[in-house]
Amino acid sequence: MAPPAKKRRTRGNAAAIAAEQAQEESRVEESKVEESKAEEPKVEESNPEESQPVETAPETAPEPTVEAKEEPDAAAKAQDRMARFKALQARAKKSSETNFKEATLESQRLSTNPSELTALHRRHAIASHKLLKADTEEAGEDFERKRAWDWTVDESEKWDKRMKKKGTHRDNNAFQDYHQEANKSYKRQLRNVNPDLEKYEKQKMAAIEKAAASGGLDIVETEDGELIAVDKDGSFYSTADTTSFTQNKPDKEAIDRLVKDLQRAEDVRLKKRKERMAQNGEDGDVTYINEKNKQFNQKLSRFYNKYTAEIRDSFERGTMI
Repeated sequence: MAPPAKKRRTRGNAAAIAAEQAQEESRVEESKVEESKAEEPKVEESNPEESQPVETAPETAPEPTVEAKEEPDAAAKAQDRMARFKALQARAKKSSETNFKEATLESQRLSTNPSELTALHRRHAIASHKLLKADTEEAGEDFERKRAWDWTVDESEKWDKRMKKKGTHRDNNAFQDYHQEANKSYKRQLRNVNPDLEKYEKQKMAAIEKAAASGGLDIVETEDGELIAVDKDGSFYSTADTTSFTQNKPDKEAIDRLVKDLQRAEDVRLKKRKERMAQNGEDGDVTYINEKNKQFNQKLSRFYNKYTAEIRDSFERGTMI
């Protein structure tokens, strides 16, 4: 097969060839541009650290982390807790010192016998009185007159009356009869009574008004303007046969006062009994009611204890069983 025949290159053919070459060059350039665009992300992904400094702004101070923020807060809380702990320690120390002082004073007060303290004050007053009297007599002055300068006439008379009464009681302190002892006990109890006179007057006026309203009592006015209550049927004023007092209902304060009075009398009785047993050196049961009965029981014991020992032992064994 023979090769193709050569064509003759004309001016028109040359222009067409030049146009085709220009189109091919433009396509090559476009393909290169597209390839370069496709390769750009790969370069960024492969070298992220190299591209980051170019895009970021100028360097700034790094932000503090959460742990760095919590450190000063924890330090402040620790200091606050330590301050409160020291305050509590100081308060506890002060309280313990105060309690120790109070306990010491209470122990001293309990260890001190009130009767001995009273006797000490009494002896001190007597010694001061005797010393003043001796100094006054040595100076040639009247002791009673000088002592009375510190007191009014009323106070001096009351004191003399009291001392006279005290001397009379001292002379009559021996037992005479039970009636006199009961009278002494009654007067002693009366000294401890504090009557409520205001309440008594109110109850009295209420009773008078009630009796006057019922017609059993008339209120009469005298010439001097004084009001007198006149009992018509004899039911207002109490007699030996009157039983209206049984309807009286005392208040709680009066009942408490009565209970305290009875308790105080019982405490005094037990205290005297204990002192009497301590003086006689007795630790057992009390088998007597007074001193005479005690002496009689001692005489019986001296003569009959050796015969009644077995009986008394039997009683004690039965009591224990």
